[in-house]
Amino acid sequence: MRLALLGGTGDFGEGLALRFARDTDHEILIGSRDPERAREAVSAYEEIIEAHGASGSLKGFTNEMVADRADIAVLAIPPYYVGDVVDSIADRLDDDTILLSPAVGMKRDETGMHYNAPPAGSTTELVANRAPDEVPVVGTYHNLPANTLADLETDINFDTPVVGDKDAVQTVISLTNEVAGLRGLAAGPLANAREVESLTPLVINTTKYNSELDEAGVKWV
Repeated sequence: MRLALLGGTGDFGEGLALRFARDTDHEILIGSRDPERAREAVSAYEEIIEAHGASGSLKGFTNEMVADRADIAVLAIPPYYVGDVVDSIADRLDDDTILLSPAVGMKRDETGMHYNAPPAGSTTELVANRAPDEVPVVGTYHNLPANTLADLETDINFDTPVVGDKDAVQTVISLTNEVAGLRGLAAGPLANAREVESLTPLVINTTKYNSELDEAGVKWV
């Protein structure tokens, strides 16, 4: 399987790239607006993975090129850019490509972070509205902490709710469960994305107000 990380040079993209490249046999495609930046990120990620005794398959291209090659395309993009990025890759997607959105709209004030949904109801639904009709859209990974993912010295133990079309959700859950310490859990159709996304500011605020917690995530037992 080819897993494309659009915006894969950012903090969250890095964390996903390192975990999937270390723990799975899938080809990881790192996307960026600048192909040279993507290739530089690949070199850096390969060094980290090799230092941890693994050897993943990574390649770097533009966002459009990785979307064209992807079986699953992850929009590791800030929420305010997501719609424009979907527009830019729309002609590279088809019904064989799952488009995955982990972005969450949030705003900050003196009390903490607050969910800030777009008019579509959630960022995942915004992505679905902008993507071609035949492209299955899935929302997940919203609650995963980027810094913890990128630190391969840290063992993780997180659950991540997955919303979307049932078949696409099961494909993403199967992929997610290949990463040590990650478990995908079906959370219903896209209409449930706003409830899932709103978990993210809750997790951030809980961490903020409890100093003993470090990059907290979500776990169901």
